[in-house]
Amino acid sequence: MTDALSARLDAGLSALALTLSNTQKTQLLTYLNEFHKWNRAYNLSAIRDIEAMLDRHLLDSLSVLKHVQVRAPKRLIDVGTGGGLPGIPLAIALPDCQITLLDSAGKKTRFLFHVKTQLGLDNVTVENRRVEHFKPEQPFDIVISRAFASLADMVDGCEHLLSPEGLFMAMKGVYPQEELAGVEKRARLVDSHRLQVPGNDGERHLLELKLR
Repeated sequence: MTDALSARLDAGLSALALTLSNTQKTQLLTYLNEFHKWNRAYNLSAIRDIEAMLDRHLLDSLSVLKHVQVRAPKRLIDVGTGGGLPGIPLAIALPDCQITLLDSAGKKTRFLFHVKTQLGLDNVTVENRRVEHFKPEQPFDIVISRAFASLADMVDGCEHLLSPEGLFMAMKGVYPQEELAGVEKRARLVDSHRLQVPGNDGERHLLELKLR
């Protein structure tokens, strides 16, 4: 199974035009296997099949990597990270970026502490608290999430986390035209990207927004 997963990961990275080191790929597969193992007891995902997890979790998270790299963030926070998506794959791919994983569920953050330690991810900080109660010492260049129900929730809930020139990066499915209209007085759309995720048939988009 490991050889099959490794080949599937290599094919996915090639389709995304991403180049990662062997060490990074090993870290990704170790994370995937731990996610799959812990999922039985911790309910990190409704997806149970490990190959589907690779496509719909790992590759989906890595599909935004190039767009994050373009912004060259020094500090990034993944809000509502759950089992570490997209934060852990991004932390593996971006070792020079300080990444905070924020989630209010204690079971999920216990898993994240385990993964951080096992993979030696010194660039990762895990915070077990609600977003409105988290007051960082320094603001973040990027606030990213694939968990928020709406853009309004993201903008309203995370405004205090952003640096003055910081960006929201919202991972969405179908292009959320109505949601964008609902936040246009608070935030402006800087860019949007249609994501092509290997092994995923549904629409995926990444929206970049800046506070007005």
